[in-house]
Amino acid sequence: MTQLQCDIPQRAERIRVRGLVQGVGFRPFVHRLAHGLGLSGEVWNDAEGVLIHVAGEAAAVEELVGAIAAEAPALARVTAIERSAWLPPPALAAGFRIAASAGGRRTAGVVPDARLCAACAAEIADPAERRYRYAFSSCTACGPRFSIIAAIPYDRPNT
Repeated sequence: MTQLQCDIPQRAERIRVRGLVQGVGFRPFVHRLAHGLGLSGEVWNDAEGVLIHVAGEAAAVEELVGAIAAEAPALARVTAIERSAWLPPPALAAGFRIAASAGGRRTAGVVPDARLCAACAAEIADPAERRYRYAFSSCTACGPRFSIIAAIPYDRPNT
């Protein structure tokens, strides 16, 4: 029986993202990137920001980190990306998921409230839209953050 050799370099990393990265659509953003790059792993909020465990082709991991730095959601402010090897390399199921948040000593910042964006303003002004005249419309690019958060991590039970 012939054994196949894999010549594509593989990498498993633990990536810590610090800054204003909670409550801005950061986890779904990372999920979309990782899924599109064929990476496996998970992303979650914790008291320090966002933590990512990722495994896959080395070039894809590099592309993920580059995109996190260059293409973060509009309200996000990435202040640091810390990378380390994730050893021993995990036996992960294929795919990438958003995991439940973890607690800890709070060091993550909270994004300030943001004014209504043009897309939400258009939605509430259009009688054909479901949110027509809805006073509390918001999305990952606008709306309350600081005024509604009770604790970090920024998850539904804490807002």
